[in-house]
Amino acid sequence: MPTADELISAATIRQLARVLGATTAPGTHGSTRGSARWSTVRASAETLGPLGLSQRARAVRDALVQDLPGTYPAAADVFRTALADPGFSGWMIWPVSEAVAMMAVDSARPGDFEDGLALLASLTPRLTSEFALRTFLNADLGRTLRTVGTWTASADPSVRRLASEGTRPRLPWAKQVPELRHRPSVTVPILDALHTDADEVVRRSVANHLNDISRLDPALAVSTARGWSERAAATTTPAVARHAMRTLVKQADPAALYLLGFAPPSEDLIVTGPRLRSTKVTQDDELTFGVDLTNEGPRPVRLAVDYVIHYVKANGTTAPRVFKLTTRTLAAGERLALERRHSFRPITTRRHYPGEHALEIQVNGRRSGKAVFVVDL
Repeated sequence: MPTADELISAATIRQLARVLGATTAPGTHGSTRGSARWSTVRASAETLGPLGLSQRARAVRDALVQDLPGTYPAAADVFRTALADPGFSGWMIWPVSEAVAMMAVDSARPGDFEDGLALLASLTPRLTSEFALRTFLNADLGRTLRTVGTWTASADPSVRRLASEGTRPRLPWAKQVPELRHRPSVTVPILDALHTDADEVVRRSVANHLNDISRLDPALAVSTARGWSERAAATTTPAVARHAMRTLVKQADPAALYLLGFAPPSEDLIVTGPRLRSTKVTQDDELTFGVDLTNEGPRPVRLAVDYVIHYVKANGTTAPRVFKLTTRTLAAGERLALERRHSFRPITTRRHYPGEHALEIQVNGRRSGKAVFVVDL
């Protein structure tokens, strides 16, 4: 994954100052031509070194607000003029969209709130405005959702994606919107409008959004996906539902498993394993294991096969984490042999601790075959 310095870099912000310096805002708000106006933006490029990505966006946003004309309409004119320049694109847009959101929300002038949302929709093809949309959602959820709802009919797939992605309850990297967590049902009409979208990226956002909801209200997520499946308005719907239900499947939620056709395993399904190649794992090493599944019954069975690592925590206790292995339909009498390697290389999102770990296999929500291994760091 690119670093913050590779995304919102000093060079990116200096380029932003050059683009804005070449603009002239039409109308009654006067000219902004000339690079001198953007001195605070240029200076902010030299302060980014120790900052993370979101912090960089906020720092440049504040510099923009200081350099921009003092009213929202004048600032909006600057950015709309800059859109004529193809170079006004990429990661420089994140702080721009944040400045738009801050000034539109703070403005007391009638119509500026909605105009700010419209400007986000214009900016989002250059780089997603999903993070800035959170400022509007926190300021007035209902008012924002009324406009966002109209974006689902946009001819531009990036705007349709913004409607889904920007309103996710658990959007990565973004500021939280507590009301979306407390009332996850308010965004379901957006997902209903977009789950059969012609664009795969939009559908992927819808699935991720419903997966967010599943962590807050499993029953709502399942009932929403069930409604889509029953209508079956598009051949893409099953894939959207599967991706949306992935967390609930790992959590062995019975309703989600049933919706996707995964019945509780019967005695005719024989799970043999897991078999560990070694019971000791060192740092930078991999745990290699195998498992066999045999359908001794008279009918095919649909299987969601996962594996569970019981990680040792800092205090010596263990906590399970579920990983996807495969999804298969096993014919009557068929045997399936699976093998997987699980890495214990250090990563930024998980710290490994030495001690006795364990591995289990989970089939259609049922766990079996715990095998113990030791991690030696």
